[in-house]
Amino acid sequence: MTADARTAPSELAHWRHHIHAHPELGFAELQTSDFVAEKLLAFGVDELHRGIGGTGLVAVVRGKPGDRAIGLRADMDALPIHEDSDEAHTSQNPGVMHACGHDGHTVMLLGAARELCATRNFAGTIYLVFQPAEEALGMAVPGSTHRDAGALAMMRDGLFARFPMEAIFGIHNRPGIAAGSFGIKPGVIYAAADRFEIRIVGKGCHAARPHLGIDPIMVSAQVIGALQTISSRFFSPAEPVVVSVCEIMGGSAFNVIADDVKMVGTVRALSEPARKQAEALVHQITQGVAASFGAQAEINYQVGFPALINDAALAEKARAVMVGLVGEVNVVDLEEPTMGGEDFACYLTEKPGCFVLVGNGIEGRHGLSVHNARYDFNDAVLPLGVRYWRALAEALLPV
Repeated sequence: MTADARTAPSELAHWRHHIHAHPELGFAELQTSDFVAEKLLAFGVDELHRGIGGTGLVAVVRGKPGDRAIGLRADMDALPIHEDSDEAHTSQNPGVMHACGHDGHTVMLLGAARELCATRNFAGTIYLVFQPAEEALGMAVPGSTHRDAGALAMMRDGLFARFPMEAIFGIHNRPGIAAGSFGIKPGVIYAAADRFEIRIVGKGCHAARPHLGIDPIMVSAQVIGALQTISSRFFSPAEPVVVSVCEIMGGSAFNVIADDVKMVGTVRALSEPARKQAEALVHQITQGVAASFGAQAEINYQVGFPALINDAALAEKARAVMVGLVGEVNVVDLEEPTMGGEDFACYLTEKPGCFVLVGNGIEGRHGLSVHNARYDFNDAVLPLGVRYWRALAEALLPV
């Protein structure tokens, strides 16, 4: 029986709309975790383990006799973005939305869980990993002691020791790739992602007498410009490095030069040497520019997760599954990695695995970039994701 026959697309969409309307930030996915647990128990998973990495869950599904095991992972958290939409399933939590499609990822794995529990047409064990906080690198969530992304939190709670899988697999939607298509790339597919916080400390004064103070806003502007030279002047054009300042906070009135300014941003790189060099340059350039104006710079650089490197042999097997589902013409062999980050990479420092993309569409809200306030996951993709997970499990753990 196919995924479409067992779980109607409308039912999958209903689940997603529920999760989408009730988004929760990393390590605070309490309702989402409860919803997932309720479904998994109703499907008949053999074991359900909660509270792994905070709000994470792992469900165990056993098939025919066999000593092999794999993991399938979905992320559950939303982003601190106010949704710009008039859809019926628009976020009911102001300032929080599923702007990256994790609601869809969760539902695709839920649909696969139902399929795998019903058919059990595989030999061995499948661990279904529902992960919190993929987006939470460096975020301090009220009531949570975690500041790591969710993958690390689950690993530190013994994910691989308690659930001894030989490999782990993940999937993410990709706007810009047609719905009904997949994207895949062996080797590096996502960049390493770090986070930095910079505080420029100046000397406040009256705006009409700037010579009596040290203007941290002016200094921060110089720092931002100088940081852009990291990628343009310190690295070969063939070595992709991205430095982005994404938040700036400072000042209190139109006629007051502030005492300090805070900036928050990210560094992305595809190799560890480039990543380490970029980190050193953030310190060197920021300190140097600030000192040249008589200001001080306080830098908190947080090393995040590494580049995501797909195992070549497993990527080949995943690609064969895709071709079997949608045909060669609908499998996109990605030529370049994305500079986006993905904490699934942390799993691959301990286990081999493969992370793939499913097309979200190229038009309307489905074609908008993730992390956009008007983005939405494409419900038409849900059944394909379910079929991929089931077909992958059956191909990797043949009876």
